[in-house]
Amino acid sequence: MISSPHPPTGEPLIRIVGVRKRFGPKVIFAGLNLGMQRGETLTVMGASGSGKSVLLKMLIGLIQPDAGEIFFGGRDIAKMNDEELTDLRRRIAYLFQGAALFDSLTVGENVAYGLREQFWDKMTNDEIEARVAQALGLVGLPGIQVMRPSDLSGGMKKRVGLARTLALQPEVILYDEPTTGLDPINTARINHLIRGIQRTLKLTSVVVTHDMGTAFSVSDRLAMIAGNVGTINFEDLTTIPDAVPAFAIYTDGQNDVWVSVSGTLTSNVSATSQSCAVPLPPYARSGSCKSIAG
Repeated sequence: MISSPHPPTGEPLIRIVGVRKRFGPKVIFAGLNLGMQRGETLTVMGASGSGKSVLLKMLIGLIQPDAGEIFFGGRDIAKMNDEELTDLRRRIAYLFQGAALFDSLTVGENVAYGLREQFWDKMTNDEIEARVAQALGLVGLPGIQVMRPSDLSGGMKKRVGLARTLALQPEVILYDEPTTGLDPINTARINHLIRGIQRTLKLTSVVVTHDMGTAFSVSDRLAMIAGNVGTINFEDLTTIPDAVPAFAIYTDGQNDVWVSVSGTLTSNVSATSQSCAVPLPPYARSGSCKSIAG
């Protein structure tokens, strides 16, 4: 098993072991191992088509791995029945890239939608409305229940989508490109919300993004997925902040390989790879080739 170069302590809430996934001839994951700790924010980066969204969908059982195991709270997601998967999806919430609001419903009805679908027999209407108001308050949009999605800006739609997610009171939130299409001010606002909510509610978060600013703003750890050896390019960056451990995952078509990255990326980069049989990417100029135990 390949472990993260900066593994947190304790038993992971989510544990991915030896996962392989391909679509036809395209290999997405070739032995992926990854642990996500309770209460942390892990950001996954990578080019389009590298498998970021596939990873999120595997975490909620929408896509099954070809091989390997994905554990949530010690239970293998692939072996869950329909009832158990429904319970899992109550505990893991998915924030869609485009907010996915219903145009025909008001903001309040959109935020309440998941509650009415999942807890129709357990929550009264007053309790649902109170939960909706609380969730909108958490994202800084109190009192807009009667508005329609067409009345909202792009940033407000994202925040309403986040409110709908928070209303379910999940243990884990999966963010799929949460700042895509937003201007810098709204991007900063969403980043602040993600970090603030994680710290306040102690949620576990997995963020998929292309945005380096978002990655550095919200993350406890960073992971990068690249389609093949040598396609990871950090040349536009100066340094990785010391507070954000970073590592990369790339595949040679047979195995996924961890590469830990630290220091000044354009000059003095240190890196390690799993095996000397697999070449390091070209940016690892001062790297050594040695085993990562795990």
